Amino acid sequence: MNPAEFAFLVAAGFGAGLIGYITGLASVVSYPALLAVGLNPVIANVTNTVSLVAVGIGSTAQSGRVLLDGDRRRLIGGVIASLIGGTIGAITLLLTPPNAFEAIVPYLVALAAVALLIQPMLRRWATSHEDRPWTWLVSLVVISVYGGYFGAGAGIMVLALMLVLTNEPLWRAALSKSLFLGVANTVAAVIFIISADVDWWAAVAMAIGCLLGGWCGPPVVKRLPAEPLRIVVGIGGLGLAVWLALR
Repeated sequence: MNPAEFAFLVAAGFGAGLIGYITGLASVVSYPALLAVGLNPVIANVTNTVSLVAVGIGSTAQSGRVLLDGDRRRLIGGVIASLIGGTIGAITLLLTPPNAFEAIVPYLVALAAVALLIQPMLRRWATSHEDRPWTWLVSLVVISVYGGYFGAGAGIMVLALMLVLTNEPLWRAALSKSLFLGVANTVAAVIFIISADVDWWAAVAMAIGCLLGGWCGPPVVKRLPAEPLRIVVGIGGLGLAVWLALR
């Protein structure tokens, strides 16, 4: 890897970290950037997962203490669910053909994007029914499986889940999303480091940018208006779904 490619990946990583924290769409920046410097899709996917661990580290280091002021049972349950799901997803990637799961990915991302766009309606529906914490935990396990397996759009799925099934405001949901995906990415990254090919120069370059972008994310989100941001993220998610379907 030459210096220009290294610098390009640092810049792409910063964009992925910042955009990923704000919108949950980090991989729409990071994954194509890794492909652009010549990595094949499988190595790019594995390297992407390893580098995105830095987003969770950066954002949690910046504002992680705020999470302890909320529902700690939900926080602990979410971390455990993410750990289980990320482990299953990473092992599944290593044991199955690379394209076995990708066919349904655009539909999952589109579903999450639509859920964000109609989130007020869904939240009214959810709060009018009996609270079902197991629904939240099982859904988070499923999304974390996908996050450990492929990951593009996993952030928007968790964000939609948080905004529909919990009463968290957007900024806290974004921070929780970064923590849960960080856990899923970390356990998947450990498995990939042991069992798969990682392009370490690309991973280091991307991780430097992701760390800085994740660090800058929390204060930015607190200053952005929630409703326009939710709509922008939803539309961006639909665009990601189209890109994933056509690539």
